[in-house]
Amino acid sequence: MHWMIHLRFLSGPDIDELEIGPDDAIAAVESVVAAHGRGETVFEPRTHLVPDNGGVGHFNLLRAHVKGLGVAGVKVVGDFVPNYRHGLPSELAMVTLLDPYTGVPMSIMDATWITEMRTGAMTAVGAKYLARPDSRVLGHVGARGTAFANITLLDRLFPLEEIRVTSRRAESREAFGVRLREVTDTPVRVVETADEVFDGADILVEASRLTEPQPLLRTSLVRPGAFVVPYGTVSAVELDLLDVMDKVVVDDWRESRSGRFGALRAHVDTGRLSEETLYAQLGEIVSGQKPGRESSTERILFWHRGLSILDVALAHLILKRAEAADAGTMLRYR
Repeated sequence: MHWMIHLRFLSGPDIDELEIGPDDAIAAVESVVAAHGRGETVFEPRTHLVPDNGGVGHFNLLRAHVKGLGVAGVKVVGDFVPNYRHGLPSELAMVTLLDPYTGVPMSIMDATWITEMRTGAMTAVGAKYLARPDSRVLGHVGARGTAFANITLLDRLFPLEEIRVTSRRAESREAFGVRLREVTDTPVRVVETADEVFDGADILVEASRLTEPQPLLRTSLVRPGAFVVPYGTVSAVELDLLDVMDKVVVDDWRESRSGRFGALRAHVDTGRLSEETLYAQLGEIVSGQKPGRESSTERILFWHRGLSILDVALAHLILKRAEAADAGTMLRYR
């Protein structure tokens, strides 16, 4: 007996034409984070493939099953910081969605937008539960693709009066400032140093692209009531940062412990961050099992490394929209 199986290929332009809005992305991420808190997801921590390429970049491999969506998925995403020299994004990704009951592949899609949007949406969902509702000043280090999603989604949720940004390259940060001003009425201030970005900010996001550890986010700049999100691949925070935090929240503790990269890798390796010192996983808060912010003076840190369940949730959203619009290209699998 011969079976004929087709799958839907969705390119970047195919996905762009679906015009999936930021509110849809935030809702999908918040829903799957709550499902994670209820134990309704299955995933393994990411693994890394580091080619013998002179240290210019590596691949992250992520895989997950979300029971409520009836789909499993695998994402491969490259992390190549020097790609700007070639006119390419630093992160290019691809997702394969599969039927968890038969193993049949359902779709292959460009996941570059997914990677950017799910990161910004996770920052936004974390802020929804952990930042002060009256946060006025956002300080953001980093101007890569995920930075745009971080800032624009936070700008939707909070009554911001100022957005401060910087990055290592002057031309990059200036261009980023121009791009932000095109989409927001909130004043955007481009500055030269991380200290200028973070000093007195209510929401502090560190999304740098370091190749070696460097303390860009200094502990002394974190004021009472601040919400801090460090998620660069290489640490850009001081080791005593956690000493001033009232609560430390992660996306998933297993994910936090895995791999050789991550903003708080040194804190985990030295025992400064452990299962005992951790306050919660975000899913526990979103699903109502633990409170989030409980006072206006709490300093709260949220470390998210990028859960595969977020990729699967957004890929599923895209696939359903594409099926309804008959978008993409149907490919013969066998």
